[in-house]
Amino acid sequence: MRLQRPLLIPLITALVAGFAVLVPASPGAAAPPKPPAGFVHPGVLVDKAQLDFARQQVQAGAQPQKAAYDAMKASTYAAIDYTPMPRAIVECGSNSIPNYGCTDERNDALAAYTDALIWYIDRDPRYARKAIEIMDAWSAVLQDHVNTNAPLQTGWSGASWSRAGELIKHTFPGEWVQRGRFETMLRDVYLPEIRNGAGCKNGNWEMIMMDAMIGIAVFLDDRADFDQAINIWRGRLPGYVYEKSDGPYPKAASTCPLDTRQEIVDYWQGQEVFSDGLAQETCRDFGHTGWGLTAATQVAETAWHQGVNLYAEGKDRLMDGYAFHTQYETGTPIPANLCGGTVKLGLGPVTEVVYNHYHNRLGLPMPTTLAYTESKRPMGANYFFAWETLTHANNPR
Repeated sequence: MRLQRPLLIPLITALVAGFAVLVPASPGAAAPPKPPAGFVHPGVLVDKAQLDFARQQVQAGAQPQKAAYDAMKASTYAAIDYTPMPRAIVECGSNSIPNYGCTDERNDALAAYTDALIWYIDRDPRYARKAIEIMDAWSAVLQDHVNTNAPLQTGWSGASWSRAGELIKHTFPGEWVQRGRFETMLRDVYLPEIRNGAGCKNGNWEMIMMDAMIGIAVFLDDRADFDQAINIWRGRLPGYVYEKSDGPYPKAASTCPLDTRQEIVDYWQGQEVFSDGLAQETCRDFGHTGWGLTAATQVAETAWHQGVNLYAEGKDRLMDGYAFHTQYETGTPIPANLCGGTVKLGLGPVTEVVYNHYHNRLGLPMPTTLAYTESKRPMGANYFFAWETLTHANNPR
C-alpha cells in the first residue's frame, strides 16, 4: 500500500512566496509576459515565438537547431510506423522493477511529443496524426499507476504527454476526436497521483511531479492545480539546493518536515559540509541531481510563459546549482569534503533551458554551464525531457 503524506505548506510561506512574483525585475532585466486572465497557448515549456524561431532556424539550416532537428527526425521516437504499447495498469516498482508498461509509457509519451514537434517544424500532418494516435491509444485504456514508483512514473510520462497534447491542441488545425478523453485521462489518472507532492522521497521526485503537474494544468486550463504546482515548487527548491543564506545547514522541503540537523544530514546523503549550489542528491549521484535541477527549471520555464517569474525567485539556487555540478563535470577536482572525495558524475543533457534563460534572456554569465552545454549538443530525449537544443538553444523569446 502506498502511504499518502498530507500536503504541508505553511500559509505564511505561500503568502510570502506569492508576493515575490509581484516584485519588479531589476532595470534592464527580461521580464515574463504580463499574467493573462487565462493561460497562454501553446505555453507548456515552449511558446509560439520559440517554436517559430526553431522552425526558422531549421529551415535556414542554422546551427545548432538543424543538427538537433536531424537527430530528432532520425530517432526511433520519430518513426512514422511507431506502434504505441498502452496498457490499463502501469506497474512500476523501485528502479522500475517490476516494469509492466513503465518504459513503454515513457517512450510513447516522448514519441508523441517528438511527433508534435516534427509536425510544427515540417507542417507534415502525418506526424500530428501519429501524435494523436499515440495519445488516443493510451487514453482508451489507461486506468492507474501502481507500486512504489507510481508517482514518479506519473511525473515522467505526464510531463511529456502535456507537451504533446498542448502542441497538437493549439497548433494542429485537423480533427482530434478523442481529445476530451485524453484530457479526462490526465485529469483523473495523472493529477491525483502527483497533486500532493512526494513527501520525503528524494527531491527529484517532487520536481518531476511538479513539472508534469504544471504542464497538465496549463493544458487543461486548470488554475487551481497550476497554483498548487507552483506552491510545491516554492517549498521544494530551498530544500533541494543549498545557499549559505539558509544558515549552517539546508532547509527542509515544505512537504518533508525534518526537525534536526542530523535528519537533514541523513536526507542529504550524509553530506555535512554545505556550499552554495550543493543539492540534496549530489552525493547520491549527479544523474538524479540533473533530473531534479532540470525539472525545477522546466517548471520555471512553463511558469515564465504564463507570466509567473519563478526564475527570479530561484535565481541563486538554480544558477549556483548548475555551476556547482558542471564545474566537476568539466574537470574541476573533487574536494575531499564533498561526498568523501568521490562523486558519481553524469549530470546528463539538462542545461539548455536554464542557460537560455539566465544567459540569453538576462545576459548573466554561466561559463561552466555553457562549456558543459556545448559539449552535450544536440541534446536528445530521455525519460521526461526531449530535444531542448532544438527548442531552447540561443532562443530567448
